[in-house]
Amino acid sequence: MSVDALRTALQAEHAAIYGYGAVGAHLTGDLREVARQAENAHRNRRDEVALRVEAGGGGFVAAQPAYALPFEVTDARSAMALAVRLEEGSAGAWREVLSATDGDDRRLALDALIACAVMATRWRKAGQIEPLTLPFPGGV
Repeated sequence: MSVDALRTALQAEHAAIYGYGAVGAHLTGDLREVARQAENAHRNRRDEVALRVEAGGGGFVAAQPAYALPFEVTDARSAMALAVRLEEGSAGAWREVLSATDGDDRRLALDALIACAVMATRWRKAGQIEPLTLPFPGGV
């Protein structure tokens, strides 16, 4: 198990959870519910990976008190664009875990990468953001 890679993914999950606060604040109805579901998925992954990091001797990884958003979120369109960035950022962290792990940790990384890619596509579609999909989610 690569505790360092898992710690990086855990930090990305913390950042995504924080960012979804800004996303949800600018959405209503079904889109707000999608944001709530996405945030909950990140919370669940955060909790699972935190346990793995601690079990692997990596210690406790606390969330930062605040995270800088990549741009100002002022309306539903910018909120959905932020959601795409959050999912892509998490996907990138999980791609790194994928290459540094095996067994159950690799399965967790693959599942997380897929979930982030699917959610990013869902946000792109809702926000009419092109392209709808990327050939290598989370890639540079």
